[in-house]
Amino acid sequence: FHKALDTGSYTCFLGADRSLPMMYMEEAIRATIAIMQAPAENVKVRTSYNLGGISFSPAQIASSIKSHLPNFTIDYAPDFRDSIAASWPNSIDDSAARRDWNWNSDFNLDKLTSVMIDGIRKKKVEPVTF
Repeated sequence: FHKALDTGSYTCFLGADRSLPMMYMEEAIRATIAIMQAPAENVKVRTSYNLGGISFSPAQIASSIKSHLPNFTIDYAPDFRDSIAASWPNSIDDSAARRDWNWNSDFNLDKLTSVMIDGIRKKKVEPVTF
């Protein structure tokens, strides 16, 4: 997101279709609060719950960014990190959290892109000079 706003382009170290699970930090915090507020009898797993956010590929996020920044370009130069990412799951099964305490993710890729771009833009305020 920073490169998209700063330079209008990005060279990605993953292949265009390498889908990975992600979670916006606000969602993780909301999930933590939700499980703490859930009735104890609903929290059936006593070790840990998986939480799913969204999964997307570099090509999908590039398309989402282009909806905000039409001139954005992306190149793909997969390196050793693509091989590492290939060993990770491309999604997270959070069915137990959904079943037990009604977890659900509020973020989709378009919302994530909007929030990130708007947030970065707000922080890039020109310094005041006297």
